[in-house]
Amino acid sequence: NYLTSMLQNIENVDTPFLWVDLDRMEENIASLSAYFRERKLNWRPHTKGIKIPEISKMALEAGASGITCAKLSEAEIMAESGIGNILIANQVVGTSKLERLCKLAEIIQVIVAVDDYGIAVQMAKAAKQNNVSIGVLVEVNVGMDRAGVEPGFKTLDFCKRIIGLEGLNFEGLMAWEGHAVGITNFVEKKETIAESLRSLIDTVNMLEKEKIQLNIISGAGSATYKISTDFYIYNEIQAGGAIFTDQAYKSWGAETQPSLFVRSSITSRPTGKRVITDAGFKSLPCWIAKPLPLNLNQLENVSMNSEHGILTLKEDNDILMVGDKIDYQVGYGDATVFLHDTIYGLRNQKLEKVWKIQGRGKTA
Repeated sequence: NYLTSMLQNIENVDTPFLWVDLDRMEENIASLSAYFRERKLNWRPHTKGIKIPEISKMALEAGASGITCAKLSEAEIMAESGIGNILIANQVVGTSKLERLCKLAEIIQVIVAVDDYGIAVQMAKAAKQNNVSIGVLVEVNVGMDRAGVEPGFKTLDFCKRIIGLEGLNFEGLMAWEGHAVGITNFVEKKETIAESLRSLIDTVNMLEKEKIQLNIISGAGSATYKISTDFYIYNEIQAGGAIFTDQAYKSWGAETQPSLFVRSSITSRPTGKRVITDAGFKSLPCWIAKPLPLNLNQLENVSMNSEHGILTLKEDNDILMVGDKIDYQVGYGDATVFLHDTIYGLRNQKLEKVWKIQGRGKTA
């Protein structure tokens, strides 16, 4: 059949297609798990850029304590696959979503971020009506200026107000020093993270003086955990992007190996210095970070139209031919994976896994 044919010969898969180097990805998972295990930290990888339950399960099998999702619909997909401990690191708002959240809480241990008292009251009411219990983490804004309660007294007051709401289990705090991700100067990056985490530490101390129990202090990510874990405030780390690693995460300091690629075909050679491929921004976005075509030493520029990848070379090249294949190291996985229906797992360039990207389109 078709699948058997593909498994025998990767050349039978039409381009452009998304693929992962299984050896590299498995090494990334192992190294991340070992890092957090050595530091006695729980690892709850964020799967917003992965979207594949089977890969999430690989992290759990390697020692992750649970997973993180960005959206309720992602969490529903992961729960349907049998994953039983999920943090939704986002606000869940609206009657319909709260009903779905309660249904999710019937089958798994679910925790959700909150930063609004009115929503917390609605969530508690829905949970009580549905006879379920929903875990909550109060999101603290430590400098990214996105969602979250301001640190210090405002967080203390908010926690006091929601503790004891019947139907909710107050579990602790969540923070994210995401504004430090793209800082290339290490000293500046470390100081920015330090400033953020000092505000979190002060907030935690304030809560502990009031005898407020914090079971979970969750945060950090693939681009910050190597610095953030030195401050000994988080007990749960959400780093997930380093499972794949891409051009963006490499530029942000991730030390794991790039394992995510798009294979494309050369479809046109208009001049000796211009190569056109069939992977444009609909399959391989160029924003956040540019994808890197492999084994092209004389590359001058990469740009993407909707259906065309345009490679400009520094010198004329008559070796690359129409029909030849080029692998791009993905620029930013979060902007790429969800564009595809399928990801192919290769080991030594032999097709070993074919996974549906079940989290694709799950934004609600």
